[in-house]
Amino acid sequence: MEAEAKYTYVGAAVLALVAALVASVVWLKRTGAERDFARYTILFEQQALDGLAVGSAVNMRGINVGRVLDYQLSTDRLNSARVEVRLDRRAPVRENTSAVITRNFVTGIAQIRLVTPESAGPPLTEVRDSERFPVITEGRSDVAEITGRVTELGDMAGEVMEKLNQFLTAENRAATASTLSNLRDLTTELRRQLVGIDSTIAEVGGAAREFRRAAAQMSTTSERVGERAAVTLDDSRLLVADLRSAATETQRAMAQAAGAITALQAQAEQTARRIDASAESLDEQLLVAVSDLRMSLEAMQRSLDRFNDPRAALLGPERSRLGPGEKLP
Repeated sequence: MEAEAKYTYVGAAVLALVAALVASVVWLKRTGAERDFARYTILFEQQALDGLAVGSAVNMRGINVGRVLDYQLSTDRLNSARVEVRLDRRAPVRENTSAVITRNFVTGIAQIRLVTPESAGPPLTEVRDSERFPVITEGRSDVAEITGRVTELGDMAGEVMEKLNQFLTAENRAATASTLSNLRDLTTELRRQLVGIDSTIAEVGGAAREFRRAAAQMSTTSERVGERAAVTLDDSRLLVADLRSAATETQRAMAQAAGAITALQAQAEQTARRIDASAESLDEQLLVAVSDLRMSLEAMQRSLDRFNDPRAALLGPERSRLGPGEKLP
């Protein structure tokens, strides 16, 4: 009994040592592996996670840098999924890095693609209060954008088809048929009038050719007129030069004439003064001569009066002609 108890203790001790050894190996392996990786959380609200599973790849610029560890619906935010990923510590995850879901169209398997813009920010190390790991922001998937555009196009196509169905009623079809008939009649009438239009176009072409010829002639005439105008301009310039020289000579002659006129005026003034003085003396002499002449004429008149009446001159005047106080001799 004592030997069996010893073997039992030895077996239990060996099993305990083996379990401790296995646990140590697992712990060391996990600790060593965790040192080479970093964990992040991604919150997806706009993108669907179809085809994404635990172990799905996480790549950056086409290089696999990690995998998905876990995902679940968020209890804090509605319509939000929380995805936990493990990435290689050498992967350059920045604060402006975003996560986008991409899918293989053949297999439908999804993976996460990390996108960092050219102006990279600082490394993402900050952990929010309500999170266990740093949070990578959600990006906008090109496929999702294309899908949204296709959905919008589908909605627009549906609206167009609905409006087209509303347009293609019996009344609208009848109106359309009438319009087409009118258009057919109009085209027939236009075809008939094309002959007259062709002749009109031909006449217009002839008029255009005549107009070109007239324009060419006008151009030639204008060139000739320009040449003649140039010659006339040269002659005018020479004439202006001659006129300027003549004007200069005229100014000089006028200046000389003005000097001669000034001298003549001075001489005329002197002559006028002399004539005035001579006239004054002549007036005095004429007055004296006129007085003498008058006295002579009066004496001659008296003598003539006497000769007209010889009797009176010899015998004296008659009594009837005697004045008051006169007496016969």
